Amino acid sequence: MPEGPSVRKFQLLTSPFVGQVVTKVGGSSRKINVNDLNALRLQDSQVHGKNLYLAFVAAGGPLVPAAEDTVLQREAASGQEGGQEEVCAPQLCPLDEELQELQHSRSEHLDAVEGPGNWLRFHFGLFGSIRANEFSRANKANKRGDWKDPIPRLVLHFESGGFLVFYNCRMHWCSSPRADPTSDILSVEFHRGRALDALRAPDPICYTLLDQRYFSGLGNIIKNEILYLAKIHPLTQGALLAVSDLERLLDCAVQFSSDWLHSKLHGKRLHPQIYQKEQCPLGHAVMKGTLGPSGGFKRLTWWCPQCQPVLLSEDGDPPAGTE
Repeated sequence: MPEGPSVRKFQLLTSPFVGQVVTKVGGSSRKINVNDLNALRLQDSQVHGKNLYLAFVAAGGPLVPAAEDTVLQREAASGQEGGQEEVCAPQLCPLDEELQELQHSRSEHLDAVEGPGNWLRFHFGLFGSIRANEFSRANKANKRGDWKDPIPRLVLHFESGGFLVFYNCRMHWCSSPRADPTSDILSVEFHRGRALDALRAPDPICYTLLDQRYFSGLGNIIKNEILYLAKIHPLTQGALLAVSDLERLLDCAVQFSSDWLHSKLHGKRLHPQIYQKEQCPLGHAVMKGTLGPSGGFKRLTWWCPQCQPVLLSEDGDPPAGTE
């Protein structure tokens, strides 16, 4: 699914429409009645981790200005315009990872027990995206040989004449964004101390990094890349690492995520160093494995055995799964 930097870019595509009234709706979603959005005013747009939240109010109601991230807005204005989401690499996520992602998404419980409200929460699938003032077009034939354009889940036309198109996403109404900005790696409120405490757990570090309670917005691409940058084996227990190593890993997480967002805002593609690679930048053979907690969600992971050596425990045993 799109990670924090991608969803941040989606939010920037929606922000010019804040304050405008929806004049026409469309889309294939069956989770919500899309017609309920007709004649409502888009009041606010927020992003928390991997989730986008849009607030709608009656068109005659008072408009509360959205709190804009002015730094990102300036970067977006100076970068490339347009609604197309940049693809990081051809066929970036293999099919088995997509199936795991879909399975994982069904188990999500954020906002699930809330009643209806005026916030519409978007959680994007593996190839989810938002387009502004344009529709996605097929760039290749499907398995049947047909050239069919992707079907939008939601289309919102606004009084200005512009429109937003949402693809491959799940939506539901909630009373408010249920998210803690201190866990969002791209938020100015990100709490490094709490994140470091989480990394010190006696669990493989690659499991902890994907825990959205502490690293909201951090996904599998970021996980692989920052572990390589910090030269840490993915199955190393956090409790075995020096505080300086954990600090460096956290620095890599924040810096890589910020750089990726900056690249997206300027129309540049991501060029991974380790993710889905056969060799690391130094020419060493890369290993791949499906790693995750027992009975839990597992993700494909790439690492270089030479650049990211195994760290032995105090009794001299390597971490489980590294042999």
